[in-house]
Amino acid sequence: MADVNDTVSGQVHKIETFGLVDGPGVRFVVFVSGCKMRCKFCHNPDTWNSGGEKRTASEVWKQARRYKSYWKNNGGITVSGGEPLLQMDFVTSLFSLAKNENVHTAIDTAGQPFSDNPEWLAGFEKLMSVTDLVILDLKEMNPVGHKELTGVDNENILHMAEWLSKHGKKMWIRHVLVPGITDSQEDLFEMKKFISSLKTVEKVEILPYHTLGIMKWEELGIPYPLRGVPTPTPEQIQEAQKILK
Repeated sequence: MADVNDTVSGQVHKIETFGLVDGPGVRFVVFVSGCKMRCKFCHNPDTWNSGGEKRTASEVWKQARRYKSYWKNNGGITVSGGEPLLQMDFVTSLFSLAKNENVHTAIDTAGQPFSDNPEWLAGFEKLMSVTDLVILDLKEMNPVGHKELTGVDNENILHMAEWLSKHGKKMWIRHVLVPGITDSQEDLFEMKKFISSLKTVEKVEILPYHTLGIMKWEELGIPYPLRGVPTPTPEQIQEAQKILK
């Protein structure tokens, strides 16, 4: 059994008890608060800032395990955000409790906090020891385009994917397809080349850009930067899938 400090607290934005798109099977999904990226297509800008409800790993696990019978053999618990890697101690504690009961664990991350700083990396390795699956969002391959789209560089994100591959950690790769922004064939082929260099990618998903989050931007008084950008057509989605898969 994993050694657990279940009193570690995290900032929880919200919880979904029957998630179906956040990893295999039925998932208990914990959305944490806080993110340093400012993606122009973000549908959860209300998770950018720290805050939310302060809860211990023990409290969250106690709630989660009530739904254990629905997870069957392939479901489990996923931590999303916001950015889970900003709260590694909390997620590690939560996942340790889950692994002590043989529950599948997944983290949905953009990878931005990844660092080769020894102290940070030690915490990350501890988290990975109790994580079964990393769902990694690759926003854009071109570093200039990535910074324009998200406000930050992507070098450390790509390094994280390489680290996961090197250490045998299973990955799902996700890419949000935004017409005119993240759908150029040149960049998609570059992403395909990068993904092909990774040894542990089990699945590649295209997430079509949508405008369902605009209302949240408006409620927060933040100008929405992609107003007027259309959602991708089925043909555009199919073309991207053909390249990446």
